[in-house]
Amino acid sequence: MNAQDSTFHGFANPVDPSAAELRAWAYHPDSVPLSSMPPDWDLLVAGDHLVLTLFDLAMDPTCPARRFALHCLYIYAADGIRTNFRAHPKRRFRKLVEQAEREGDELMRNWAHNSRVLLARQDLFVYRDWCEGGLVRENRRIG
Repeated sequence: MNAQDSTFHGFANPVDPSAAELRAWAYHPDSVPLSSMPPDWDLLVAGDHLVLTLFDLAMDPTCPARRFALHCLYIYAADGIRTNFRAHPKRRFRKLVEQAEREGDELMRNWAHNSRVLLARQDLFVYRDWCEGGLVRENRRIG
């Protein structure tokens, strides 16, 4: 493998990236800057079809786009909880939370904690925290 092979060259369709494309981009995020992505790209990728990839990226402390992946997990959690799991399967959500609690570092354990707190107290939802990256930037626990 040469150096060129280790560079990500773009998405076939940035509005609907594949898991492999998202993973490749996450390890070379400067190759396609977030500022060049479609508006609200984080909301577009924070769905069921990519959540397992996002979770793996967020669990990897060496991933350059880890904070972006974690931000998407916050969106995913809030979307599932606030729609009473019509938007995302509750079982998948619970498995991710449990895995983050068991195997995650502080960032991931905070995501799991915050997700459980929001599940119990939806009145603690603040758009800025959950959907605009506040909880990722501040790395804090709610409730």
